[in-house]
Amino acid sequence: MTRAEDRPDDADLRARRAKSFGAHAFAYAEHRPDYPVEAVRWALEPVGSPVQLEVLDLAAGTGKLTGVLLGEGHRVTAVEPDEGMLSELVRRCRGVRALPGSAERIPLTDGEVDAVLVGQAFHWFDPERALPEIARVLRPGGVLAGLWNEEDGGVPWVAEVKRRAETSASGTDAPSAPAEWMVVDEHFTAEETALFPHSFRRTAETLAETLGTYSQALVVSERERAEARRRTTDFLLSREETREGEFDVPLLTHVKRQIRV
Repeated sequence: MTRAEDRPDDADLRARRAKSFGAHAFAYAEHRPDYPVEAVRWALEPVGSPVQLEVLDLAAGTGKLTGVLLGEGHRVTAVEPDEGMLSELVRRCRGVRALPGSAERIPLTDGEVDAVLVGQAFHWFDPERALPEIARVLRPGGVLAGLWNEEDGGVPWVAEVKRRAETSASGTDAPSAPAEWMVVDEHFTAEETALFPHSFRRTAETLAETLGTYSQALVVSERERAEARRRTTDFLLSREETREGEFDVPLLTHVKRQIRV
């Protein structure tokens, strides 16, 4: 693998990683996990979940979180900056209010929503610009929550497959722990955090496809991406628990919520 000192400039690479998903929107929608209902309910608890709420799914991607929110009966506005991702969201979440926009420029009016939820994306925001903008569209007492799925590295085979999926772009996208990916400013109360077990069904081949939708894989050459896919697939096919048919991939869903003052 490429040594850290041989990598491109981290700031440039981070920017390319943040913009890497749109060209692979279909694969992202097909192979990424959704979010556990319990995590979403906990995130919204301060504003009265499970009553119907006005919720902004910010940086909504292909609608993984949007779908859970709709299933809970909330009125959802999905905002996403990437045209490819937004088009895939509209295709999969028919009828949802879907708008182009970013965390730094949200196309909503002041105090329009009860909650802003962010799935797997807060680490790409510019917090100095995004937090005041999020506060603007939230009603007083509204909730801001970030959710992140990650494979449970406490399971030995999971930790090893994650290691084998690394590329020369690994380790450059964000702080190391989801708890570090949101900061508090004057618009919000101190954060609360919770952790929820989660899982999703994969085969050796489709788990390799999932890992191939991470930005660390999307920004490298096709050759390096194929090598990472081969390493992960070969490893999974060598393990008794993952070599045949579908299996559960253990996940942890981190949730961090703050209240608009």
